[in-house]
Amino acid sequence: MVRIRLRRVGSRHQPSYRIIAADKESPRDGKFIENLGHYNPRTEPATVVIDERRLFHWIGHGAQPSDAVRKILKPLGTWDRWDRFKAGEDIDVLLQEAEDNKIEVDPRTRRDDLFGTRKAKKKSKKKVEDKEAPEVETAESEAEGVVEEPVEAEAEAPVEEATSKEAVEEAEKKAEESTEEATTEAQAELPTEETPEEEPEQAAEETQEEES
Repeated sequence: MVRIRLRRVGSRHQPSYRIIAADKESPRDGKFIENLGHYNPRTEPATVVIDERRLFHWIGHGAQPSDAVRKILKPLGTWDRWDRFKAGEDIDVLLQEAEDNKIEVDPRTRRDDLFGTRKAKKKSKKKVEDKEAPEVETAESEAEGVVEEPVEAEAEAPVEEATSKEAVEEAEKKAEESTEEATTEAQAELPTEETPEEEPEQAAEETQEEES
């Protein structure tokens, strides 16, 4: 069974395709029977060239087009002309109609300057955004610095005053404690005068003798 399908050609990242008639069992990049046209999706619009005379010949002999080929050829009106050809219309008239309705395609591709202006605009926008971003960040940082500096200074001042007061109070407490300890130690070291018990008795006897 013959299959009408696409065969990829072209370099890496620059795909283009041939529209071929090949045996259904042949591998993707294997041998094919006939080259019927080509398809280039990289142009604007896509380039499609097809030999409809040979295409109708193979389809008339039982060849089956793939879904991709059907989708590519549908905007060209190929399948409408095929229906008219089956209905008995002259092939030369149909081919002339296809030639008259042929769409002009810009031969430039994405590898050339077709999309150069779009890419240049995108790059210029990115550069402008990258340049503006640091300026915005510096402006925001400066604004934050102006707002935050007085707040930080005001917040730090009472904290420092509180800490200084606490330090003074602790020092005064320590001084009072040290003076109390010193006085208690001094009192403990003073000698205690023991009054003899006999002295009052002697004094009493002396007073009695004088009275007598």
